[in-house]
Amino acid sequence: MAVAATVALAAPSGAVELGDDGLHKTDWMRDTFKDLQEDLAEANAEGKRLLLMVEQRGCVYCTKMHEETFPHPDVDAYIRENYFVVQLNLHGDIEIVDTDGEALSEKDAVGKWRVLFTPTLMFLPEEVPEDQNAAEAAVAVMPGAFAPGTTLDMLTWVNEERYLLENGEDFQRYHARMIRERDNGRTD
Repeated sequence: MAVAATVALAAPSGAVELGDDGLHKTDWMRDTFKDLQEDLAEANAEGKRLLLMVEQRGCVYCTKMHEETFPHPDVDAYIRENYFVVQLNLHGDIEIVDTDGEALSEKDAVGKWRVLFTPTLMFLPEEVPEDQNAAEAAVAVMPGAFAPGTTLDMLTWVNEERYLLENGEDFQRYHARMIRERDNGRTD
C-alpha cells in the first residue's frame, strides 16, 4: 500500500507520454507517411480538417498544451471529432512531402514555412492548390501555448470556416464574443 502511494505521488498528475523523439504523444495524433496532400485527402475523406502541429523536444509550452489544454474534455472531444492531426518535429529529419510536392525534412519544411515557435498549430483548408506550400495555404496559424477556451475557440472558428464569412468577425472578434458569452465573461 505504501509503495502504491509513493508511486502515485512520484508521477506528475498531468503526465503525458513522450515518444522516442522526445515529443508528446496523444492517441488522436495520426501516424502517416507525412505526404501532406495525402493527409489532406484522408482528412477530407473522414470529414475532418487537417491540423499540422509543430513541436520540439523539451518545449515547456508544448508540455503546457499537452498537460493543461489538450486534455480538457471539451478540447479533447472537439479535436477527436473534427481534426486529423499530424505532428511535425521542428528539428526532425523525417522526410515529408509538402503540399506543393517538395520532399524535404521536417526541419527544412518548418524552416521554409518560417515557423519559429513551438508549439505552432497550422490549419489547412479542405483544398490546397498544388503550387502552394502548407504555410501559404494555411487558413490560420496559432503559435504558442493557450488556455483551453482560446484553443477551443480557434479550433471552432477554423472548423466552422468562420474565416470565410464576410461579417467582419475575424478570430479576435469571434474570440472576444465567445469570452463574453462563456461563463459570464470568464476568459478560460
